[in-house]
Amino acid sequence: MVGPACPALLVAAPASGQGKTTVVAALARLHTRLGRRVRVFKCGPDFLDPQIHAVASGAACQTIDLWMCGRDDAAWRLAQAARSADLVLIEGVMGLFDGKPSAAELARNLGIPIMAVIDGAAMAASFGAIAHGLKHYRPGTPVNAAFANRVGSAYHATLLRDSLPEDIAWYGYLPRDAEAAMPERHLGLLPAAEIDGLVRRIDRMADHLASTPAADLPPAVPFPEAKSPTVARSLEGVTVAVARDAAFCFIYPANVECLEALGARLVHFSPLADAALPTCDAVWLPGGYPELHAETLAANRPLWRALARHVDAGKPLLAECGGMMALFEQLVDGNGIEHQGGGLLPGRTTMQKRLVRLGLQEVELPEGVLRGHSFHFSSADSPFVPLCSTRNADGRPGEAVYRRQRLTASYMHLYFPSNPQAVAALLTA
Repeated sequence: MVGPACPALLVAAPASGQGKTTVVAALARLHTRLGRRVRVFKCGPDFLDPQIHAVASGAACQTIDLWMCGRDDAAWRLAQAARSADLVLIEGVMGLFDGKPSAAELARNLGIPIMAVIDGAAMAASFGAIAHGLKHYRPGTPVNAAFANRVGSAYHATLLRDSLPEDIAWYGYLPRDAEAAMPERHLGLLPAAEIDGLVRRIDRMADHLASTPAADLPPAVPFPEAKSPTVARSLEGVTVAVARDAAFCFIYPANVECLEALGARLVHFSPLADAALPTCDAVWLPGGYPELHAETLAANRPLWRALARHVDAGKPLLAECGGMMALFEQLVDGNGIEHQGGGLLPGRTTMQKRLVRLGLQEVELPEGVLRGHSFHFSSADSPFVPLCSTRNADGRPGEAVYRRQRLTASYMHLYFPSNPQAVAALLTA
């Protein structure tokens, strides 16, 4: 059934590092400044790019993924946005055909046209060849437009534009601009709150686009009609304390919405700054960067004692990735310095020089099956016997899941809407 129609683009690329996030942020900012209501989505698991898009568009950036979130979830969120937006933008994941499911599969499944972002810095006519290849590599891939990033001059842009085949439109370009570049570290771009002059950088990129075809709205796309999910209010009357600060900042907006739909009352606290735990029935320690704040976290013994009392009282604590790292007895940072951890789990976590695990995950807990993902540069060493292990999307063994009373901890980031009732059970004493 055909649902609401809205101008939309899925912004993809031939590989990571081509500038998708930069281009999407610039597009979102430009159209927002033109008085349009822009809604941005991120294809595939990611916490950092959506923070930048939220700043650029002035609205939360949701995650959609055919496997982790499911087609129904993605279709519903897109249709909901299309009803009120003037423009829907979706940033792809990795290269257009990378991953299972890929951004190309999402675009074909939901009928969304693709704009290919290609780094044109060291090419001319090859730009057209790459765009042609992206469109025709697999039949039915809706690559309708191309955009050039890191262009050297207006003449260079003309060479790139003229190389495109007739069935791929030129959407414009961004020049090389060191002052607008986004800083990175081991997990990718910096969190939005840590990027110096982020709004200025995004505005500078939007200024570059103002006189290009990117200032025009793309054609309207009819989105598939999708039913709103029905969630039983299983957490009615339950207060969930959510850690939220520079050390614990990896939170899907959909997870917060899911808890609220379940009836939970959310209160926030900062393990970096608060010595006391808010009055609550359950605690959620999401992922983030505890390794960058290990000294401050180690010094906050009153909070860790409060969390230990919380667990000893039989109350739930859900710890994901960085949240779990902080709970071990020791945390070794990227410089090899050992810090005292929360002490709620035996063992230590140690930062590594290379990525340890990246991928979609599924876990079968006593409370139910949940989906999510892992992405971490640390390893955990614990004598504690895991409750179970997660599975990668292809069925290979994944992450250890630890449980002590009602404490559940793993490197896996859960996508709560994949099974709201399992989340409710996790957070119930």
